[in-house]
This record gives sequence, structure tokens and C-alpha cells, in this order.
Amino acid sequence: MDLSRIREDFPLIAGHPELVYLDSAATSQKPRRVLEALDRYYRELNANVHRGAYRLSVAATEAYEEARRRLARFLGAEEREIVFVRNTTEALNLVAYAWGLRNLKEGDEILVTEMEHHAGLVPWHLVAGLKGARIKAIPLTEEGRLDLSALDALLTERVKVVSLVHMSNVLGTINPVAEIAKKAKAAGALVVVDGAQSAPHLPVDVKALGVDFFALSGHKMLGPTGAGVLFGRYEVLEGMMPFLGGGEMIREVHVDRSTYAPPPGRFEAGTPPIAEAIALGEAAQYLMEVGMERVYAHDRALLDYALKRLAEVPDLRVYGPMGPDRGGVIPFTLGRLHPHDLATFLDGEGIAVRAGHHCAQPLHRKLGLAATARASFYLYNTFEEVDRFVEALLRIHTRYRAWL
Repeated sequence: MDLSRIREDFPLIAGHPELVYLDSAATSQKPRRVLEALDRYYRELNANVHRGAYRLSVAATEAYEEARRRLARFLGAEEREIVFVRNTTEALNLVAYAWGLRNLKEGDEILVTEMEHHAGLVPWHLVAGLKGARIKAIPLTEEGRLDLSALDALLTERVKVVSLVHMSNVLGTINPVAEIAKKAKAAGALVVVDGAQSAPHLPVDVKALGVDFFALSGHKMLGPTGAGVLFGRYEVLEGMMPFLGGGEMIREVHVDRSTYAPPPGRFEAGTPPIAEAIALGEAAQYLMEVGMERVYAHDRALLDYALKRLAEVPDLRVYGPMGPDRGGVIPFTLGRLHPHDLATFLDGEGIAVRAGHHCAQPLHRKLGLAATARASFYLYNTFEEVDRFVEALLRIHTRYRAWL
């Protein structure tokens, strides 16, 4: 990739050369064309969609549906399988309530993993509590991978849902979703995937993965906040009741009853995030033009270089697998420094990293930690920025050596 050209596409990156932004796992920066797509909608297309016969509304509707087509191409799905939501969290709640609440019963089991983001756990906690279902987890190995040797024993006839993260937002572990999905489907379970981290960084083909649902957040893949996607296999979506009720998602409404539109409209009640969805479509198009294989290769190159350089920092510990099944995410600690203090010290050096439990408390308990600092890379990061990051850590270590 032409990194200098790519960095010029991002106004915040190009306009702040003093900043090393290493928090793309939390939210990515936005290219100029995505910002322009947001602005263009409000300046030139500002009308509601699907509701007007006048030209402005028709043009807005076409832009909105073109975004759906782009996301379908991005994920290898059909247009009718793309539901616009606000984010991955809403998508996973939609599945838990619209499918789980109506299909789970007492004694059923929901299989998750020990590395899930809270969004992949809490919706199932809520639904399981209402239905009397139980939640079990695929354990982790010491290296930070799923212990697949435990999967066959866990996949009993009681398991109705397997819900797992594709790429860990803490460890960077890339889970073998296709392999797990094949076993889960053979056992009769529905497969739900949190793709918040994988969709921005890996080539994703939902059909090849063999999953029933796949969720993503636009703001982590160069898009705006407030727009995400739930892919749902059409045969499953078609048999589901709505998650939210109101305008747009209906076929016919009477005072005492209603019938519902076919998917995806059935799951898009009310006025959708029109401008945000259009801008997300532009982000997906940008990534497809760059090439997701190139994005992943760049992430891996940065990761490999960073891991080698971080080995130079005394008292620094990195967590997660050290093989090819890892994306560009590095959780770390530095001696006894609290990760929040460490992140603050790095901020003083112009380095932006995350600190905390990263909405993954069960995983941190497994690691025996309350929190970690986390650096995460994306297509606009450079090897020189990795050097600045490591050199800042070396200075911090020297400065606070007595505390470590």
C-alpha cells in the first residue's frame, strides 16, 4: 500500500503528525470521502427513505440501498441479508431477543467463549434469565487460543446457540470460526459471530464461514458512529419476529394486530441512520478498493515488527498468541505500573493507546489482571510510529524504574 497517500486520506492523521494513534480497535479514524459522504447527504439528499414519491426522497433511498449493496459485497452476502443497526451491540441484542427469546426454552444451553466482549455475553445473560437457559463457555489455553479439544464435549444436543467473537478485541486471537461453525451446525446449533474486530481487518466471506449471523460496527472500519450491520442468513431472518415495532417494518397495521414486512425491512423500524449508513457504505467501498488482503498483511507486518521491538523494553509483558492466528492488537503491562497510568504517560509522549478491561472482564479474570494497556494498528499506521511507541515506553521505563 502507498502509506503516504493513505495517510493523506485521513484528515485527523494528516493534520496531526505529532499524534501516534494506536486505538483503532476502539474506533478508527475516518477517510475524507466518508466525511464527505456524511456532509453530502445533509447538503444534497436530506429526505427520509422508502416513504416519498418525490425525487429527493427517491435519490436518498437509492443512496441508502446502494450502501446496503456495498455492505453485501463486502461480506459476501445477499442484499436482503443485510440489516442496518447502530453497532455490533445492537446487532447481537437483536439476535438474542428476536431469535433467542422466541426459540430458547428451559434447560437449553448457549455456548460462548471466555474471550467474549461484554456485548457477546450480556444479551444472552438477559435472555437466558428470562427463558431458564444456561450459558457455558469454551475455555482458553494459556496461549490465549480457544481450547477446541473441549468443544466436542460441550456441543451436546442441549446447545441451541454458539455465539463467539471472530477476533478478540483484547488478545487479537483470530478464532477458527468456519471449523467451529461446521461442528455447531452439525449439532443443530445456531451460529452467531461478533465481527466487530475482524470485519475491519480481515477478508470476511460469511457464506464461506458458514454462520447464521455476523455483526459489525461501522465506526471500527472507517465509518461513522451510529451505523452497523447485522448479516443474517435469510432463511433464519424470515422465520424471526421483529425486534422493534413501529413504522416502516410493517406490511399491514390494524388497531388490534399487525403483519410485518419481509427482511431486512422487518428489522429496521422507524427512520434509520440514513446518513451514517450511506457513509458506512463509502467506508466499505474504500476498504474494498484498498483490498482487505492488503489491510490484513499490513496489520500483520506492523504486529510482527512491534512484537520484536517491544522485546527490548524491560519489565514489559505482552499477552496473546504469538502465531499467525492473531490480528494487529497488543495488550501489555509494564511492571507494576497501573495500565491507566501507563496510558496517561504514553499520552504525554503523543501516543494514544487504550487502558482498562476493554469490556472483557471475564477474559481479564482469566489472565489474572484487572486491566491492560492496549495498542492496536490499522492501515494508516507506520513502522516509524511503532518505533515512536517503543521509544516512548523505554523512556517511561527509565523514568519510573523505581516503581516497577
